[in-house]
Amino acid sequence: MALKLGLNLGYWGIGPQGDDAVELVRAAEAAGFDSVWAAESYGSDVVSVLAWLAPQTETIKLGAAIMQVPARPPAAAAMAGATIDALSGGRFIFGFGPSGPQVSEGWYGVAYPKPWGRTREYIEIVREIIAREGPLRYQGEHFQLPLEGGTGQGKALKLNFHPVRNQIPVFVGAIGRKSVEMAAEICDGWIPIFFSADAFEETWGEHLEAGFAKGGRSRSKLEISPSLSVAIDGDLDAARGLVKASLLLYLGGMGSKETNFYVDLTHRFGFGEVADEVQRLYLDGQREQAYAAIPDELVDATSLIGSEGEVAQRVEKLAAAGVDRLICSPVQMDAGQRLHTIERLSELAGVASPA
Repeated sequence: MALKLGLNLGYWGIGPQGDDAVELVRAAEAAGFDSVWAAESYGSDVVSVLAWLAPQTETIKLGAAIMQVPARPPAAAAMAGATIDALSGGRFIFGFGPSGPQVSEGWYGVAYPKPWGRTREYIEIVREIIAREGPLRYQGEHFQLPLEGGTGQGKALKLNFHPVRNQIPVFVGAIGRKSVEMAAEICDGWIPIFFSADAFEETWGEHLEAGFAKGGRSRSKLEISPSLSVAIDGDLDAARGLVKASLLLYLGGMGSKETNFYVDLTHRFGFGEVADEVQRLYLDGQREQAYAAIPDELVDATSLIGSEGEVAQRVEKLAAAGVDRLICSPVQMDAGQRLHTIERLSELAGVASPA
C-alpha cells in the first residue's frame, strides 16, 4: 500500500505564505498528496490558515498540526473544526497538543499541570460536541461543563448546526512516553516530530503497544504520520542548513533547561550529548556555536534530504517501519526546487494523482 503524503506549511511567516503557499498546496494536491497541515505557536494560528485554504483547494484534507490546547477552550476548537469541515465539504482533521509550559503559561496564561490529562479530557469534549448526540455535560478533573462555581446560570448546550460529519479524525502531536501511549489508546492519528526510522521501535514501540492494549485496539486504528523536512536534489547544503536551524530552535529555544521535550527525545534516539551541548550553548547566548555543534548525522537521521535515490531508500525504510503518512516540509528556499521535491516525492511514495 502506498504511503500517504501530507504537506506541512509550518508557521505562517516562517514557511511559505500568500500566493507561494497556495501554489505549493495546489501542486501537492495535483500530485496526489492527501493532506496539508498548518502549525501554530505564538504567531499565526491554525484555524485562520486552514479556513483560508478551504475555498482555494478541492480534494486535499486540511489538518491542524497542531491546535494548542491552552489556546482555546475545547468548545471553541470543536466549533472551529466543525466550521472548517463544513466550509471544505468534510476535509478537516483535528490535531491537538498541550504545547509546553513556556508558551502555555507565558503566552496564554494557562497553568501547565497534568498537560496530557487535560488533553485527554479536551479530546473527549471535542468528540462529544461533534457527535451532537445531546446537550454537552462533562465533569472531569480539568473541565466541568456547565461550569461549577460560577453564577449558576450555565446551561448545557449542543452545537447549533448539524456538522457535515459527526466524527472528525483526531490526531495528536506527541513525543513523550505517556503521550504516545495515549495516542495509541484513543486517537485516530499520531504526529511525531524529529522521527528516526532506525530508532522507531526502540524509542516508541513499547509505549505504542501499551496504548493499543489499554484501548483494546489494533495497530491499524492509528495513522502514524511523522513530520519530516524534505529536499530532493537542488542545493542540498542549503537545505541541511535550514534543518539545522530548525533543530537549533527546538533543542535550544523551545523550552527551558528544566523542560525541553525535544532534548529528551533526541537523547532517546542516540544523540543525547549533541542535544545537551546545543542546548547549553544556545541558553548561554552562543547561538553560532550551538548551530555549529549540530552534526549532519542528526540532520540525516531526522529528515529526507538527498538525491532521488537516497531519499527513495529512506522512504522505503519509513514504510517498512510502519509509517502510514509522511507530513513533509520542503526546505528549499527556491520555489522551483520545492515544487520539484513535491513532484518527485509523490513518485517515490507511489502516490496516484487524483482523477
